[in-house]
Amino acid sequence: MAIFSVQARPTDAASWADLAGRVEAAGFDALLAADHPGHGASPFVALAAAAGVTSTLGLGSYVSNAGVREPVLLATDVATLDVVSGGRARLGLGAGHTPAEWRAVGRERPDVAGRVRRCVAVAEAVQALLAGDEVTVDTPELAAHAARLTELRPVQARVPLTMGTANSTLLRWAGGQADVVGLTGFGRTLPDGHTHTVRWRADQIEAQLDHVAAGAAGRDAPPALEALVQQVTVTDDAEAAAASIAAHTGLTTAELLATPFVLIGTADEIVTAVAQHRRRWGITRFVVRADAVDPLGPLLPRLGG
Repeated sequence: MAIFSVQARPTDAASWADLAGRVEAAGFDALLAADHPGHGASPFVALAAAAGVTSTLGLGSYVSNAGVREPVLLATDVATLDVVSGGRARLGLGAGHTPAEWRAVGRERPDVAGRVRRCVAVAEAVQALLAGDEVTVDTPELAAHAARLTELRPVQARVPLTMGTANSTLLRWAGGQADVVGLTGFGRTLPDGHTHTVRWRADQIEAQLDHVAAGAAGRDAPPALEALVQQVTVTDDAEAAAASIAAHTGLTTAELLATPFVLIGTADEIVTAVAQHRRRWGITRFVVRADAVDPLGPLLPRLGG
């Protein structure tokens, strides 16, 4: 069984409410909002608005930048969303790759190791706060003193956590601690601070999954594996539709069509590809962009079978 969610961002009230309703009606699992402070909407405000026009749809950030979000503020936002949605909140976290977002809050983006340490510290602090614990930590990466959610409590006993990453250390941590490992397939951040090289070849995916498995050793049940899908195209000519993105990423068309990070082909070919990703990689969850709602929605009954 495959589960599909939609990542989107609002531009106006009417279209956002309409999208939330269509996503729920089509049978998607969740509506997820990107979190890029200064470059887009506040995810939790947007998701609270979506909660008002839906009743069963999961709602979460995908993903919040742990580098610029403070644990008590993030935990408060998540708990509030959980309350106003009746227990439908999700939390997605990532290490924060965009230098401008760090500078906007008065910090210089650390090296990869520093970002990873900060992300783990924030994830652990937020989880503790949502569980009702008091948090005190004082390290170079994070400081919090007697932080606690004293009145507001989430509806859910545990708000599901997705760690979105391709970093080996975070993949291992997520394997041991997260509910969902969000496989981004991202490689090195390019000079613009927003785009990346990709790690989409089979051997690269296998290496990422090895880190998750190592972290999950000893768990009663491993985390679910989720792929962030960059392109969904229903077409009779998959090779032609995949050619430009294959050239951009440096993959062959065959390599591209074999990854879980794109879904390109006829309806039957996409259904087959999703089943193959489940068998080969153990990937059972997929996040797609808003433009995939209409072409993919009719396929959900087959994809979830």
